[in-house]
Amino acid sequence: MAGGGAIPVSVIVMTRNEADNIAACLAGLGDFAQVFVVDSASTDGTAELAAQIGAEVVPFRWDGRYPKKKQWCLDRLPFRHDWVLYVDADERVTPALAAEIAALIAAGPGHAGYFIESRMVFLGRRLRFGQRNCKLALIDRRRGGFRDCPDLDVAAMWEVEGHYQPVLDGTAGRLKAWMWHEDTKPPFAWFERHNRYSDWEAALRRDGRLARLARDESPGRRRLKGLVARLPARPLLMFLHSYLFRLGLLDGAAGFHYALARAFYYWQIDLKLYGLYASSKAGAADSPPSALISSNARRRTPCSPIR
Repeated sequence: MAGGGAIPVSVIVMTRNEADNIAACLAGLGDFAQVFVVDSASTDGTAELAAQIGAEVVPFRWDGRYPKKKQWCLDRLPFRHDWVLYVDADERVTPALAAEIAALIAAGPGHAGYFIESRMVFLGRRLRFGQRNCKLALIDRRRGGFRDCPDLDVAAMWEVEGHYQPVLDGTAGRLKAWMWHEDTKPPFAWFERHNRYSDWEAALRRDGRLARLARDESPGRRRLKGLVARLPARPLLMFLHSYLFRLGLLDGAAGFHYALARAFYYWQIDLKLYGLYASSKAGAADSPPSALISSNARRRTPCSPIR
């Protein structure tokens, strides 16, 4: 049963056609007092499955403007609690993470938000090594939110905020336990999703918008991202970082393919950046607009403050 537990935290799971993942995701959320599934007109029965399991299902239809889905949730959902945990449908909250969050809330959080590590399940194997992701997923909704980002001109942008962290009125901590990232959809879904992500990142990196978003992050994360962006032969180095430096080779074939997939993602970004720069040098008057940029999108001003 999703929701109705003792942990006074409201969980948000955002979905669109996640029938393959939603049951496993909600199975780990039974200890939380309130669980929302905010669904974008799924056609595969996601919303019905979530309702049967006990989640509060809220329909969402994006109007093409800001706020996008994460901030819309903070603005519109009928929360019973101040602390909010964002969980993707392909993420699994472990018992250790639920217990750590329960103890944190009971003791009184010392920060406005907390980073949570996400560990990969790739080709059916739980990876023990390799690169891991970390995101600011647990926040005090009274002291955090997502900035509007001027990305509505990006042809492949979508209804959910891009890969940037929420802004906090206060400090951020980090939890010790983690989630598993386990997408049970076929590899096609992974490539389709990362093709869209790389379009977004290339378009925003080209004219400095991504760098402006990074100003909201800690100096350490900002310096690291700046360094990675300037690396020569970046795809190869990302492969070596995950497979050798982070010991992904110890995860066997799954570790190799995951490191290769990460390298391919960075190769996509760099290739698309090269295409954007080449198109720009050719001159806007003589060249068609890039496929990454929509010429008729509504333009927005630089990132606005939290509402």
